[in-house]
Amino acid sequence: MRPRIYAPVVFQTMSEEPKQNDFMYGGQAVIEGVMMRGPRYFAVACRRINKDIVVAQEPISSVLAKLKWLNKPFLRGALALIDALVLGIKALTFSANIAMEDIQAEEAVKKVKESPADQPQSSNEPRSHDGKPNRVNDLSITLTMILGLGLGIGLFFVIPNLLAATARRWTESKIWLNLIEGLIRITIFVGYVAGVSLLRDIRRVFEYHGAEHKIINTYEDHKELTQEEADKRTTVHVRCGTSFILVVMVMSIIVFSFLPWRSGLERILSRLALLPVVAGISYEVIRFAGRHRESATLRAVLAPGLWLQKITTRQPSPDQVEVAKVALESVFDAERRHESGVKIEPSQKIIAAQ
Repeated sequence: MRPRIYAPVVFQTMSEEPKQNDFMYGGQAVIEGVMMRGPRYFAVACRRINKDIVVAQEPISSVLAKLKWLNKPFLRGALALIDALVLGIKALTFSANIAMEDIQAEEAVKKVKESPADQPQSSNEPRSHDGKPNRVNDLSITLTMILGLGLGIGLFFVIPNLLAATARRWTESKIWLNLIEGLIRITIFVGYVAGVSLLRDIRRVFEYHGAEHKIINTYEDHKELTQEEADKRTTVHVRCGTSFILVVMVMSIIVFSFLPWRSGLERILSRLALLPVVAGISYEVIRFAGRHRESATLRAVLAPGLWLQKITTRQPSPDQVEVAKVALESVFDAERRHESGVKIEPSQKIIAAQ
C-alpha cells in the first residue's frame, strides 16, 4: 500500500493552469469519485464515508505517446481507446479499493460493537486468509472488463446481426439489412443504458459523471472552478463517451453497408475487424466537435448523443462537484510541477472534510 499524506493539497489558481497546446482535458466517473487526465498525468479523487477526499496522482503511460508515428487523424482513434481503457482500469481499481476499505472498516466497527465485552478484540482492519488487507487488484478488474467486453460483443454485435438476418425474407439489399442491424444495435444500447440507470449505485456514478462534465464545462468556459460557476453549466458535453458510442454506432451503419451480407460468422468477424476503422472515424468526429462545441450545426448533428447524456448524467450534489474540481486541479498541479522540472511520482493525498 502506498504511503498516504494526511495534509491539504495545495493547488494552483486558474491563472496558473499549464498550457498544453490547447490540450482537451477530460475524465470519467468512478466509484464515489472522478478521474481527470491531462497530457502527462492523471488524478483520481474519491469521497470516503467520513467525507474526506482521497486523491491519487500518477504519470500516464500512453501507448499513443510511444507510437507517435500513429498519432495521425483516423489512425489514432483505436490507440486512444486503448489508452482510455487502461487508464479507466487503473482509476476503477483505485476507487474500488477505497470503497472496499470503507466497507470493511464499517463491518469491523460493527463486529466490535456486537462482540461481548470480555472477548479480546483484534485489529479493526479486515484481512484476507494470507494476513494482508483485502483489496481489489488489477487482475480482477481486468478480468471483469474482459467479461464485460465479451458480453458487449454478444449484446451489440451478435444479437443485432442475427436479428437483422431474419429480415432477409423481405429484402436482400445489404444497405437495408445493415440499416436494420444498426437500428437494432442502437435500440439495445439505449434500452441497456436506461435499464442500468435504474440501479441506485449506477445513479451515483451518473451523478459523478454529471459533476465531471460541469467542471470540464466550467474550465473550458475559462471560469473559476467554483460551485457557483459549476451550477451554471450543463451536465452534457460533446466529447462525452456516451456521444462517442452513439457516433460509433451510426458510423458503423455507414461503413458496414459496404460489406457483403455473407454467413453469420463472417458478418460478425468482418464487423469486429472494421471496428478500429469505425472508432478512428468516430474519434475524429468527436474531437472536431470538441474543438467547435459552440457550433449549432455540430450540436444538431450530435444532438442524439447529447439527449442520451440526460440518462448517463445526473445533477450532482455540491460534494460531488467538489470531488471533480479536486481531481482536475490535481492534474493541473502535476502538470505545472512537471513543467518546473519536478519529477512526479505516484502518490496519494487526503483532503480532510471541512
